[in-house]
Amino acid sequence: MRVVIAEDAVLLREGLAGLLERFGHTVVASVGDAPGLLAAVDEHRPEAVVTDVRMPPGFTDEGLRAALQLRARYPELAVLVLSQYVEQTYAVELLDSGAGAGIGYLLKDRIGDVREFVDALDRVAAGGTVVDPEVVRQLLRRRRDPLDRLTPREQEVLGLIAEGRSNASIAKELFVTEAAVAKHIANIFAKLDLPPAADGHRRVLAVLAYLRQG
Repeated sequence: MRVVIAEDAVLLREGLAGLLERFGHTVVASVGDAPGLLAAVDEHRPEAVVTDVRMPPGFTDEGLRAALQLRARYPELAVLVLSQYVEQTYAVELLDSGAGAGIGYLLKDRIGDVREFVDALDRVAAGGTVVDPEVVRQLLRRRRDPLDRLTPREQEVLGLIAEGRSNASIAKELFVTEAAVAKHIANIFAKLDLPPAADGHRRVLAVLAYLRQG
């Protein structure tokens, strides 16, 4: 089976490639970001993709969004998501694509055996569906209020946004870097289901959600 791997952590990426080669699969490309994943699949037309969720440049849901694009473009392409996170914004949509055939979502920390991982990939490539029970549990527990998905720190950042603070001001208030603030804000936008297309208004929309909870 010909496979493309998308994983920003170089050691894990190379480790996955070596593992799959050892079990008889051919890794035609291994990339570290979502644009690279899209380009590699277009170029090599593999049977399967193994992708992380959070990758450069935003480290939010780039991997899942790329996987959705690829499933729309190549409905027969098997996709196995391998991540530390359950990304709720697009996870259900991906698992729904192609009537759920040829889709998997596994959590890295819950894979206890390499054979288990390879077997899961084989089942997905054969048109099956493999989803970690913890992924299902977290998706079912998704609360009605999207603000409940935010971590305490993300809620704190959102509260400061509601006060009209800039990223620099928030960073100073919380004693963190501006890069850390930008990452928190990106996570807030993702968890509140605010798409990139609304970028110019996402701070306002996020504040409105915050005030509605009021």
